[in-house]
Amino acid sequence: MSQNRPLYLGPRLRRLRRELGLTQQAMAGDLDISASYVALLERNQRPVTADLLLRLARTYRLDVSELAGEDAADDARKVTEILRDPLLADIDLPALEVADLATSFPGVTEALLRLHGAYLREQQALADRQLGRDDEAPDAPDPVRAAQEFLAAEHNHFPTLDARAEELAAQIAEDGTATEWLGRRKGVRVRFLPPDVLVESVRRFDRHNQQLLIDDTLDMTTRKFQIAVHVAWSALREDINAIARAAQLPDRSATALVRRNLAAYAAGALIMPYDRFAKAAEARGYDIAALCGLFGASFEQVAHRLTTLGRPGLEGVPFFFLRVDPAGNVSKRLDGAGFPFARQGGGCPLWSVHETFRRPGEILTQWLELPDGQRFFSIARTVGGQARHLGAPATTRAVALACSAQHASRLAYSGGVDPATIAATPIGIGCRLCQRATCEARALPPIGRELAADDQRRGTAPYLFSEG
Repeated sequence: MSQNRPLYLGPRLRRLRRELGLTQQAMAGDLDISASYVALLERNQRPVTADLLLRLARTYRLDVSELAGEDAADDARKVTEILRDPLLADIDLPALEVADLATSFPGVTEALLRLHGAYLREQQALADRQLGRDDEAPDAPDPVRAAQEFLAAEHNHFPTLDARAEELAAQIAEDGTATEWLGRRKGVRVRFLPPDVLVESVRRFDRHNQQLLIDDTLDMTTRKFQIAVHVAWSALREDINAIARAAQLPDRSATALVRRNLAAYAAGALIMPYDRFAKAAEARGYDIAALCGLFGASFEQVAHRLTTLGRPGLEGVPFFFLRVDPAGNVSKRLDGAGFPFARQGGGCPLWSVHETFRRPGEILTQWLELPDGQRFFSIARTVGGQARHLGAPATTRAVALACSAQHASRLAYSGGVDPATIAATPIGIGCRLCQRATCEARALPPIGRELAADDQRRGTAPYLFSEG
């Protein structure tokens, strides 16, 4: 906090008062000032003095650093981001005016931010309705979406499972392998059998004979992972169930999906214990191939584990994870990077994750820019593509990791390039939600734009829009 610059805390002070359930008169009494002075402070018409700042901290037992945050600067940044919307591209909005708005008119700024948030939510809801989901079953629960929203809300990080898995991994190391741990600690024998014996299963637990049966055509990393999943269910079931119960999901299907995801999370944590994996990832510049070799895991398993590194003091790069098939269907999505994604419809064809199917096994990197100006760095590659045995389908999918441009320098893949010097690929989160009027790859017009009635001109983009 600069000693030479007045400190304005209007919105922060108002939020604090509301959280404490106080009127302006009551707060004034607590601080030994007038109610009219509190009103002026909340409207940013008076700066907060050092004496008053200390009085606030002492009276309400707050950290001074929390109170002295840069609300106006943060609001100005948020307003700047929403004003980058292509719908407003033809309006001259100087940065100084935006800063003045955030500083001098915090109420108007807050109203603008709320309206923009409502606008985005209504856009998404309208996209859902136009794609038919709401008309078909407006009240039907969507267990997949519920599970995805729960994982996103937790930033795909479950510290209890990580801590328990680290302890368990150390115990397994003492016994040798997970197979030996199961035999010694649980009396379970691991057997590898042909697919026709397992009858459309890759893992099955024969409780009667205390045998874990694994498809013998799985590759070594998948075998290892499936054994780890069973270890997780054997030793961490109570932890998994406690997290799933606390999630208060809408139905049993959503709960089952979350439990399955948590078991897979725990399995990944057993194979790649948090502390060792996070340090190795940072030291190797998030080189996925190198991490695969270090931990005996697959490309997808490592990519998935990289999304979970949220432990305070040992945080990894926040990643968004996506898995798609050649038809564009999304089978897995995990968000730790604040990357927006359309809940319905296809993704953006300009994203290289779709290009990977023409270049199987090759890692494709790409700088991305969203319509609001946010920049991301993306890594994508195909996984699978080989049949497990004669007659089995060869399923190919692509996985992508994306992180905010501000973290890209930590990745060996970025080559240490300054993002500001890169011409990023302009992508959207789905045609219905993307307002880039001149996009030649567009499949559908965006919501809220009227098509131009112009039969004298054919533009380079599939649609022309009226200016009104």
